[in-house]
Amino acid sequence: MKTAIDILRDEHKAILGMLDATEEAARQMQQQKDVAPEILSGLLEFFQVFADRCHHGKEEDCLFPQLEKRGMPRDGGPIGVMLYEHDQGRALIRKMAEASEIFAAGRKEAGLQWTEAALSYTALLRSHIAKENDVLFVLADRLLSGSDQANLVDAFESIEINNLGAGTHERLHRLMDKLYVEIFSGRK
Repeated sequence: MKTAIDILRDEHKAILGMLDATEEAARQMQQQKDVAPEILSGLLEFFQVFADRCHHGKEEDCLFPQLEKRGMPRDGGPIGVMLYEHDQGRALIRKMAEASEIFAAGRKEAGLQWTEAALSYTALLRSHIAKENDVLFVLADRLLSGSDQANLVDAFESIEINNLGAGTHERLHRLMDKLYVEIFSGRK
C-alpha cells in the first residue's frame, strides 16, 4: 500500500510532466508559433486545481500540521520554506492567468508576458519539488509513524472528494494527457 509520502511523490511526477509541457509551450510562443489559448487555460487549470488546491492543499492542510505535531518547526525550517514557495507560485500563476486572458482576447503580445511568468513558475516548482523530494519527504518518512501515514492517506482522499469533487483528480489526469499530446505535437 502506498504511503502518504508516496502519493505526494507520484503527484510530483505528474506536475513535472506538466512543467515540461509548459516549457515547451513557452518555447513555441517565443518562436512565434501558434499556441491555442485553450492550451494556456488548460495548463492554468491543471496548476491551479491539481498542483495548488489538490497537491499543495494536502501538504498545507494535512502533512505540514502532522509534521509540526512530530516536532518539525513551522518557522525557520523546511515547512516555512515550502509555504513561502507555495505563495510565490500562486503569485506567478496569477500573472500567467492575467496574461492568458489578454492573450485569449487576441492580444498576442501577452504571450511574452505569459512566457516570462510561466518560465519563472517552472523554475520555481522544479526547485521546490527537488527540495520536497530530497529533504522534506525524507524527514517526513523518518518522523511519521505508519499510523500517521495511513491517517494522512485518508485525509488526502477526503481533500480530493470534499475540496475538489469526486472524479476531479481523474479528470485532471486526462487533461494532463491531452495537453501533453497537443503541446508536443506542435513541436517542429
